[in-house]
Amino acid sequence: MPVKLQPGMTIGGFTLVEPLHEGGMSRLWSVTHPDHTMALLMKLPRIDYGEAVSQVVSFEVERMLMPMIDGEHVPRYVASGEYEDQPWLVMQRMHGETLQPLLERLPLAAERVAAIGAMTALALEDLHHQRVVHLDVKPGNVLLQADPRDGSERAVLLDFGLSHHADLPDLLAEQFHVPMGTAPYIAPEQVLGVRDEPRSDLFALGVTLYQLATGKLPFGAPAGTAGMRRRLHDEPPAPRQLNPAVPRWLQEIILRCLEVDPDRRHASAAQLAFDLQHPDQVPLTSRADRLGGRGPLARALHWLSALGTRATIERKKAVATRGAPLIMTAIDLKQTNRALDDALRDMTTRIVQTAADSRLACVTVLRVARIGIEPTLDIEGRSRHVKRLIALRDWARSLPLEEHRITFHVLEASEVADALIDYARSNRIDQLIMGARGVTGVRRMLGSVSSRVVAEANCTVTVVRAGRESAAEQAPGPEPTESKPASEQ
Repeated sequence: MPVKLQPGMTIGGFTLVEPLHEGGMSRLWSVTHPDHTMALLMKLPRIDYGEAVSQVVSFEVERMLMPMIDGEHVPRYVASGEYEDQPWLVMQRMHGETLQPLLERLPLAAERVAAIGAMTALALEDLHHQRVVHLDVKPGNVLLQADPRDGSERAVLLDFGLSHHADLPDLLAEQFHVPMGTAPYIAPEQVLGVRDEPRSDLFALGVTLYQLATGKLPFGAPAGTAGMRRRLHDEPPAPRQLNPAVPRWLQEIILRCLEVDPDRRHASAAQLAFDLQHPDQVPLTSRADRLGGRGPLARALHWLSALGTRATIERKKAVATRGAPLIMTAIDLKQTNRALDDALRDMTTRIVQTAADSRLACVTVLRVARIGIEPTLDIEGRSRHVKRLIALRDWARSLPLEEHRITFHVLEASEVADALIDYARSNRIDQLIMGARGVTGVRRMLGSVSSRVVAEANCTVTVVRAGRESAAEQAPGPEPTESKPASEQ
């Protein structure tokens, strides 16, 4: 069963004091440690029956990213690890209140909206300078904290499970092909799969400011991708149409944040903060005076313009260049051939070390039923997905690679070969390494996973064979490594 958390329990040297919050994706506990005097918070992802795999991957993203960021606008990273297949992350506990309670007292005065917006924009600017895009800016992820020295406020950004770091692998983009974000706040380019645009955070902040100023969400709360795509061509009602007390300068700023084309938003979070801090210097355009809906011709022109913007965004995404070669090693965690494991690790090490800037993705496939709901827990009550993540880490522990150059992925599919081929294609893998097990009668008739991958993957594929197969495999003696060059695809 999942770990039952209780006050006084010790996890990774940290003592659980009291539960602070239990949400749909994680549990938050106050914890203490003899080596730390500051207030601490432990975050544990929910891995109960029926929980989405994306929650585990999102937690892995946050655990990988948190040590890379610092400053007064983010919680300080402390430690992370696993406890009986339960991942955990400890960080500084930030005191203050998020913007969420303010939603009960809307609309706010324009001056307060601007002040909150400026503080949040400055926090985003600091984050963007650290090469991170938050990608989930919303009232619940912005905390206002008073400076104990002078009482001044600053914004602190929370929850980096959907974030993207320019120098780290994007696990969410590699493993999932659906928009990742909170539906009412997600930017148009995120809906199209773009996750490296800092101005996506300005769009989400614009949605938040719109909500604080009017009491309404500009695009509602769509339940699916089709609803989120409507923001690519639909204009929201003007803030002043919903709340006449909204000044023209604030409407100008908010609607500029909500432009479909990122190039038409503020160039940076710092520029947005400047406008919010100096309303008398905001250049006013037709945005400031918009009240009613546009006429049919104007709507048609806007729709055509949005189509052009969408095409541009998708083209930029398609031609985006990768910074380093991607190597993928497919690992069968169920096979027990130690010689094959050693050969696979040796080949992986040699290939990755030939390129100093390469990155390795260790991948395994969790087979699921074609039809029906697959249980997320095994017969012992442990998360099947998390168990395999931990096993992948153990498999790769001896590889001589820096932590930032290796990632771990558990794919869920009914067909192993299909999952590996799709992952390699969608992530533009340069070279795929996998082991070949012995030639059994079934494999002779139906073909092996490795033979399908060699035939269909659009990258170089290296198939490793052990010098000596196990008796259970009924395989012949030593065979050379097989490789399909990229030029033969």
